[in-house]
Amino acid sequence: MTDTTLNDIDPKEPVLSVRNLDIDFWVDGTWYPAVVGSNFDLFPGEVLAIVGESGSGKSTTAMALLGLLPKNSSVRGSIKMRGKEIVGIDNYSLRQIRGAEAAMIFQEPMTALNPVYTVGFQIAEMLRSHQAMSPKLARQRAIELLTLVEIPDPERRVDSYPHQLSGGQRQRAMIAQALAMDPALLIADEPTTALDVTVQAEILKLIRDLRDRIDAGIVLITHDMGVVADLSDRVIVMEKGIIVESGTAHQVFKEPQHAYTQQLLAAVPHLGSVIAGTESTAPNVAVRDTSAPSAVAGELVVDLRDVAIEYPKRGRVPAFRAVDGVTLTVEPGEVVGLVGESGSGKTTIGRAIVGLLPFVSGEAHILGTNMVGIDKEQLRQVRRDVSFVFQDPGSSLNPRLPVGESIGEPLLLQGIAKGDALAKRVENLLDRVHLSRDLRNRYPHELSGGQRQRVGIARALALGPKLLIADEPTSALDVSVQAKVLELFQELQAEIGFACLFISHDLAVVEILARRIAVMQLGQLVEFGPREQILNNPQDLYTKRLLAAVPVPDPDEQRIRRTERDRLLAAAAAEASE
Repeated sequence: MTDTTLNDIDPKEPVLSVRNLDIDFWVDGTWYPAVVGSNFDLFPGEVLAIVGESGSGKSTTAMALLGLLPKNSSVRGSIKMRGKEIVGIDNYSLRQIRGAEAAMIFQEPMTALNPVYTVGFQIAEMLRSHQAMSPKLARQRAIELLTLVEIPDPERRVDSYPHQLSGGQRQRAMIAQALAMDPALLIADEPTTALDVTVQAEILKLIRDLRDRIDAGIVLITHDMGVVADLSDRVIVMEKGIIVESGTAHQVFKEPQHAYTQQLLAAVPHLGSVIAGTESTAPNVAVRDTSAPSAVAGELVVDLRDVAIEYPKRGRVPAFRAVDGVTLTVEPGEVVGLVGESGSGKTTIGRAIVGLLPFVSGEAHILGTNMVGIDKEQLRQVRRDVSFVFQDPGSSLNPRLPVGESIGEPLLLQGIAKGDALAKRVENLLDRVHLSRDLRNRYPHELSGGQRQRVGIARALALGPKLLIADEPTSALDVSVQAKVLELFQELQAEIGFACLFISHDLAVVEILARRIAVMQLGQLVEFGPREQILNNPQDLYTKRLLAAVPVPDPDEQRIRRTERDRLLAAAAAEASE
């Protein structure tokens, strides 16, 4: 009896059928369950989203579908791909399935693509490993695939290396590689997490179009409920390895039955809900009255007038002007949101404010000190009153120091406290960010992501700053952890009254926190004004496109927003062609 080919299968049969799937991991002499009793089907042309927080088992399930779990794992139950059993299959048979019948789109293309080969070579390699094909024909097919995923100038880009492509182009190249053999199953593991909202919107549109064109079944793994609302037909919700709820996207979003699903949806910031007065943030996150002027009187904390910021010349590489002609202010006690895509210059402004990059022209006063041509002693005084909260606390905290020492280090270096006095200050800071004092002797890797971010905030608050630069402080966190960190941030900001420049690409989060919002594009400030004006009545076309690209956790509303975004893009294209 010969094997059944994909083309011979009844299209009404599931592409994927999972029954009683149990996955355990052997760690330090003990088996730990990661997935328990999973059952689901996936049909051709359908998008099935598997959602949940870190540790819920969603990525473990995805890896098991292609036999990619490590050796310390145990998989029991059944995974059938078009009738072929995957559990217990030999490595040779698995290699024949991977790429040809099922393919994976990974979260971070820069690490998934080989940096020493061109993207065209890597796509051709996939083709030639599964079928007899000359290098010339494989290259032609690679160009066709790059055209399919809408990479500009595919004849030239086929010879580009991964580092020569933008984030969105790298993700498209990875999708092209995944589609090389026309697989019946695509597994997309957090395919848009590392992308800006506008690039994310483009990738989601591409995946929707491809689903209709190739009729593949897609398993979408994500914690972004806006992406789920935008793309999925059915949704599975996982908690601690167990499927707690499943149904159509409309059922799960509109009528969630399980308490965990309800909590997950309640924790998701919903763009426009704050202004509309229907906040969908976490139950305890109160939205402050940001419409009123700052309650703290005094001179401006940040006063930038027509400034330019450059990355200095290095060797033969000339100086690069990353920000030009920006005028921006932050009042005492005010939170200003700074938004824009990668490369827009928003992080550059934050770095320049703390003296890590030079202001080369214009006027820049931080806490009353002129930063243009500032000397080292003056800069040291400014930095005592300005703190930074970084995007990834795992890499910004010293892995060799217990968190208590990391928190107390600024106080020790400034000569403010040592010995018992330092220990007491550290304990007070731990109390402020709602962490147990027992954690002071733990190392960063022993804490969860949310706990590490709280440690980063405690360290930033150690010197009692007047200005806090928060650079994407919640982007790496699960939605429920993000809601708790936002609640903590609001509580501390109201209690201490520091001013804050909140840098983010998540406009829903910025809406909750900021009184005014500044929008950056390609190093220039295109719009700056009150939150209500920016979100309800944006003046610049770029701001309108940015807002339209933000996915919201509501399938019906997201459908309307997609239509509006397509209209704006068509209008922009028509204007450019005139």
